[in-house]
Amino acid sequence: MRPSNAGSAQNRTFFQRTFRSERLFTSVLVVLLLALSTPVLAQPSTDPAKAEREYLVQTLVKIADPVLVSLSQNRLRQTMPVEASSDNRRDYSHLEAFGRLLAGIAPWLELGPDATPEGQLRQKYINLTLLCLRNATDPKSPDFMNFTKGGQPLVDAAFLAQGLLRAPNQLWNRLDASAKANILAALKSTRVITPGYNNWLLFSAEVEAALLKFEGSCDRMRIDYALKSHQLWYKGDGAYGDGPNFHWDYYNSFVIQPMLLDVLKTLSEEAPSPSVKKEYETVLSRAQRYAEVLESLISPEGTYPPLGRSLAYRFGAFQLLSQIALMKTLPEGLAPQQVRAALYAVIKRQVEAPGTFDKTGWLQIGLVGHQPLVGENYISTGSLYLCAEAFLMLGLPATDPFWTGPDQDWTTRRLWKGENIPIRHAKD
Repeated sequence: MRPSNAGSAQNRTFFQRTFRSERLFTSVLVVLLLALSTPVLAQPSTDPAKAEREYLVQTLVKIADPVLVSLSQNRLRQTMPVEASSDNRRDYSHLEAFGRLLAGIAPWLELGPDATPEGQLRQKYINLTLLCLRNATDPKSPDFMNFTKGGQPLVDAAFLAQGLLRAPNQLWNRLDASAKANILAALKSTRVITPGYNNWLLFSAEVEAALLKFEGSCDRMRIDYALKSHQLWYKGDGAYGDGPNFHWDYYNSFVIQPMLLDVLKTLSEEAPSPSVKKEYETVLSRAQRYAEVLESLISPEGTYPPLGRSLAYRFGAFQLLSQIALMKTLPEGLAPQQVRAALYAVIKRQVEAPGTFDKTGWLQIGLVGHQPLVGENYISTGSLYLCAEAFLMLGLPATDPFWTGPDQDWTTRRLWKGENIPIRHAKD
């Protein structure tokens, strides 16, 4: 006899009778597990570099919590407010929130759990994210997401794919066969959407890169067309056009250069060739130059020019700078501690602006606080979670030189103090 097992079976039967349905039973278990698994965090560090990392980790999970907790319980549609200037955004906003958040949080999750308070926190968010991936792509789930209606789902399926590519070990490899099949089916279903002749070509390419990585096959033409088009649209000095024309905005960092790097990295691993290697090196060199430009745009006060559209993505404008730091390929002249200090200043200034979050913790439209007029007609609550892309550098372990040593002034702080420093400029 095994009375403990019998008692467990009786308790399970009691709870199932009480909560009537398996889904509700599962949701209650999720809540209990979250409560039990939340680690007790250590006292704030007195080391400034460590304190900055702790602040950024806590900011990332503050942004993530409403999305991941709700979706893990199959309650995202029920609980997520959708602020938008257009009613039809409700069809897209949920996948926007999850896909974009996943792309930003993935490198941190990929570090995996460990015995530290931060490592225990990661374990919690890995488990939450795995539940979310299952619920978002299970056709029987209340929170099954829209991957085919309208054009927007292609965009955010690509961000979901980007997140999986950035955390293959802690996310993809931990999923069961059924969840993997559902995700692959969801990604393939976006092929019915024709991308625009602009940065949208990269969304198709990103989806196909994930299919190549996780299934071993893809529609290579969608990848090659996106890559060749963007080579034609390169304008010089580290910047691409968004389509044939150049736009003064942050889409080189929101989408274009990060996805070019993602796609070519995947090709170099899964389908290597001399031409892919050469193209990756070219794209990386241009990205390093654009990272210099982004760093130079950060003012001494931690602000930056409000250029172009989609400013409601906030500090997501600095995704590429954070990505180049994560890749440990910062160009000569940009010290890791300099980039860390600059990104910390930008994120802290924006995230602490009154009105950034609503009373229940969801992001609100705006660049600095709540500014609904900043949001174009394609912006909704879910769109705003692209800001998570600025946290890619958290994928560097706490022991990395990026997170050690005192802050260093970034370019504009040095110049406006009157420091005599060399100026970086175009090389092509």
